[in-house]
Amino acid sequence: MASDSSDCTLEETQQARRERIEAFRQGVHAIIPALIATGTWGLVTGVAMVKSGLTESMALAMTLLLYAGSAQLTSLPLIASGAPLWLVFAAGFVVNLRFIIFGAALQPYFRHLSWPKRLGLGYFTTDMGFVLFMPRYGEASVRGTREQLWYFLGTISPGWVVWQTSSIVGIFLGSMVPSAWSLDFAAVLALMAITVPLVNSRPMVVSVLAAGLVAWVGQMLPLRLGLAAAVIAGIVAGIWAERYFKRPAR
Repeated sequence: MASDSSDCTLEETQQARRERIEAFRQGVHAIIPALIATGTWGLVTGVAMVKSGLTESMALAMTLLLYAGSAQLTSLPLIASGAPLWLVFAAGFVVNLRFIIFGAALQPYFRHLSWPKRLGLGYFTTDMGFVLFMPRYGEASVRGTREQLWYFLGTISPGWVVWQTSSIVGIFLGSMVPSAWSLDFAAVLALMAITVPLVNSRPMVVSVLAAGLVAWVGQMLPLRLGLAAAVIAGIVAGIWAERYFKRPAR
C-alpha cells in the first residue's frame, strides 16, 4: 500500500513537471519572433542612456532596476535638462499607466500566488507577454492553473534576458556611437516590428488607428499625457470594435 502511494505521488510529480516544461516551452516559442525587435530597442535605450549624460554605473542601475524601455526613454530628456525628481517620476508613471490595466486583467490568473511572487511577475511583465497571454487564456473557464503560470513565465523570461543583454551592450558601446546617428528612428522601427504583426483583425486595426490618432493630436500635452490618452483610447476603441464586429447581422 505504501509503495503504491509513493509510486502514485512520484508519477503525479513527474506529470506536473512535464506540464510546467511544456507550457514554458510554448511560451518561449510564442515570444521568439519579437526578440529581435526587443534586442534592437534595448540596444538603442542603452546607448541613449549614456548619450544623455548618465555614467555607465548609473545606466546599469537604471536598466536593471527599472526595466521599462518607454519610461526610460521618457525620463532621459528630463534628467538631462535637470528637471525636478518628482517630474521625472510623474512622467514615468504616466507612460506606464497601461500596466495598471495589464495587472487588473492578469489578477484573476495569479491572485493565488503570494504577494512577493506577484510583485516579481509584475516586474517581469511586458507588453508582448500580456498580448500573447490574454488571447490564449482570456476566455478560459478555469483561471490560475499551472499551465497558465508557466506559459506566462515562458513569454516574459526570454524578453528580460534579451533586453538586459542588449541594453548593457548599448551602455558600453554608447561612447563609440556617433551623435549624428538617428537612434530615435531605430527605436521606432523596433517598436513597429513588434506592433505590426499583432494587427491581424478588424478590432486591432480600429484600436491602433484610434491610439495613433490620439497620440498624434496629444503631442502638445505635458508629461507625455498624450501617450496615456492614446492607450486609453486604443483600449476603449478595441473593446467597442470587438463587440461591434461580433454583433449578429440584422
